Amino acid sequence: MNDLQIKFSERKSEIDLYQLQELLNVSAFWAKGRSIEDLGIAIANSEPVISVCLGDRLIGFARATSDGIYRATIWDVVIHPEYQNSGLGSNLVETVLSHPRMKCVERVYLMTTHHQGFYKKIGFQTNTTTTMVLDNQANRAFVSATEVQLQESLGG
Repeated sequence: MNDLQIKFSERKSEIDLYQLQELLNVSAFWAKGRSIEDLGIAIANSEPVISVCLGDRLIGFARATSDGIYRATIWDVVIHPEYQNSGLGSNLVETVLSHPRMKCVERVYLMTTHHQGFYKKIGFQTNTTTTMVLDNQANRAFVSATEVQLQESLGG
C-alpha cells in the first residue's frame, strides 16, 4: 500500500454513497443493508464526516455528531478488511477527534461490539453505567407512514 495515494477528507460531497454502502456491507455487520437515502441523511446530519480513499476507492469512513462543547458520539468507524491492521483505523479515529467540532468536547462516546481493545489503545475507556438505548424503529415506521399520508392529503 502506497501511503502517498491514501487521502483523508472531510468533504461530504466527495463521498460516493454507493461505495459507502458497499464498504459498510463488507466491513460492518451492524450496518449491512443501509439504504443510499438513509446514508445521505446520516452524512448530512453529521459533523465531522471523514472518508479515507486509496485513489478513487473508498476504504475507510467515520462520522460523528456533537454539540461542540459537552457531548459527542462517534459513529460508523470502518476500514475495509484488506486495509485493517495498517494503522489507518487509528489515524481515522484521531482525525475525527482532532476536528474543530470535536477537539474541545468534554466527553466523547463511541459504541462498539467487538473492538474495545482497539479503542482502548486510542484512549477510550469502558463505560458500563451510563449508556441506555431506545429502539425507535417502530416510531420511525409510523412517522414515515404519517408523512406519506400528510403528503397525499396536501396533494403531494
